[in-house]
Amino acid sequence: MNREVSRSFPKSPGGLGWAAAALALLVLLAAAGSAWARTGQTQVRRLGVSRVGDTTLLTVVLSKGAEARVTPQSVGGSSLLVVEFPQALGQRLPSRLAGDDLLVRQVKTETLAGGKGVRITLEIAPNRPYTFWKRTSPLAGGQTAFLVGLKAEAAAPAQAQVLPPGALGESPPPQPQAEPQDQYAQTRPEYQWGGGAEAGSGRLAEVRRLIPRAQSLWNFLESGGWSVSEDQEYDRPGQRYSRGLILTNSQFPELSVKVAYIPSVTAGAPHIGMVTLSFDQLRGDTADKYRQMRKMTFSQIKGKFDDIGDFFDDALKPLRVDLRKQCQQLATRWTPFLRQYAQHAALGNTQVAEKIMGHLKEKVNQRFEGVQYTVSEDPLMLLNLVDFFYLRSYYLSSSTGG
Repeated sequence: MNREVSRSFPKSPGGLGWAAAALALLVLLAAAGSAWARTGQTQVRRLGVSRVGDTTLLTVVLSKGAEARVTPQSVGGSSLLVVEFPQALGQRLPSRLAGDDLLVRQVKTETLAGGKGVRITLEIAPNRPYTFWKRTSPLAGGQTAFLVGLKAEAAAPAQAQVLPPGALGESPPPQPQAEPQDQYAQTRPEYQWGGGAEAGSGRLAEVRRLIPRAQSLWNFLESGGWSVSEDQEYDRPGQRYSRGLILTNSQFPELSVKVAYIPSVTAGAPHIGMVTLSFDQLRGDTADKYRQMRKMTFSQIKGKFDDIGDFFDDALKPLRVDLRKQCQQLATRWTPFLRQYAQHAALGNTQVAEKIMGHLKEKVNQRFEGVQYTVSEDPLMLLNLVDFFYLRSYYLSSSTGG
């Protein structure tokens, strides 16, 4: 026989109130999440310290590109390297990380109050001079990796900016004053991933400012879809910056344009801008094998060849001949682009451009490993036909940008 069991529970006067409060909390959280998404503010999601060879590497993963400041400091006798993202928010970041036990003792992470950004402080081991560089690279899903590499060196570094004890964590430190004769240090643009240093200034905005003599070349490359894919900054604490950028274009996967900017170190000396169009992205069995053999140590070479001469004659030389043929086939396919590039790089000199194209079409002589031509003196332009073809142009400018 079935019996219906009736159970009664005491009614809690606050039961409905608790449910309403919970519902309200969920609504607030959803609204906060929606507001976060609408603002689109950059998030610092992860960071880590690693050791790659003789380089200590700080890797910061961001939700998207963001402006970053990297500043060497000295606080209370301790040498620090401070990495700041003024417009970013921290996302469950560890307050401290262990260093590499060689150059970096520890890493401190702070999310600054009032939405003023995220600060990452690397504490450097005592009496360890070093150099550092920074680089920005895209990641999957629209994320960005910001890398800072530090390398110890024997020479004493330039004097870092000194702050009084307790200054760290209060306000961003002032930038060191540039030397009067070095206008570049006063106007050095900060590179921001995804559209140049200034909003609306174009993908190649920074190289335009660094190497103004090549404006025609930058206009040509930008109109053809070339953009910055890698960005590096080499620096010695307290001294001037040297820049390195790599431009790529999906239409020419085997090509890259490498830009190096070296500021003058003495008054009156010119700044040097070096632009190299290279076939170094060439892929295939021959190219891969050649790159591997170029990295072989002397002991590895001796293990396979009787002497170094046999290594070059029997191993590298045949590969170089094959690579020159492959690069020549690409040069023939891309003749219109290469001719226009050479003309713009030569500041409009069509004779230089035709000279370059003539050398690129020369029959490959298997008896020689290749040659290098000086095709222009102003600007100085070198055409290398040894293995992976490259055309390198040097542009000089005064400290006032002339």
